[in-house]
Amino acid sequence: MNYKLLALLFLLACCGSAPRETQEQGAGGSGWEEVLAEQMPLLGHRNWIVVTDMAYPLQTNQGITTLFADAPYADVIARVKSMIDEAPHVFAHIYQDSEQGRLSEDLVPGWDDYRASVSKVLGKDEVKSVPHEELIRRLDEVSSLCRVIVIKTPLTLPYTSTFFELDCGYWDSVREEAIRRAD
Repeated sequence: MNYKLLALLFLLACCGSAPRETQEQGAGGSGWEEVLAEQMPLLGHRNWIVVTDMAYPLQTNQGITTLFADAPYADVIARVKSMIDEAPHVFAHIYQDSEQGRLSEDLVPGWDDYRASVSKVLGKDEVKSVPHEELIRRLDEVSSLCRVIVIKTPLTLPYTSTFFELDCGYWDSVREEAIRRAD
């Protein structure tokens, strides 16, 4: 038997079923943008995109892809939000850690600048506060069936994750309820 063919088959078998766990760091932090841009048409309702600080854990579930963006947190949030807003098929429910409500500049130096920069990006979008552990649990559950993309940034402030839960952009819960009642 051809040993090169056998080695190739072995590599394909091993690598083809491995979880897609990617660390991206391009010039200026743009590698993560390319990966997310490629994934956006594939993402839909029930998928999540999360922008995090450096201490966010590297989760091991196969449904979670982790990218690194070597760029300011607010810039990454702005780019992710822009990509979602430009996508014709999805919109996002936005969540942040409820622990943020108990943080201050005295407790976390740099907090006021962080809040101002994120508020500027998210503007008037509704942002729901949910305990951090609850959001992590949701990601763990969702990632067993659906893709979650986590984008880590160099930010070193606690409880600064922003979670974008994607939903269908051309269908809503009112119409979904109407067809369910028809049965």
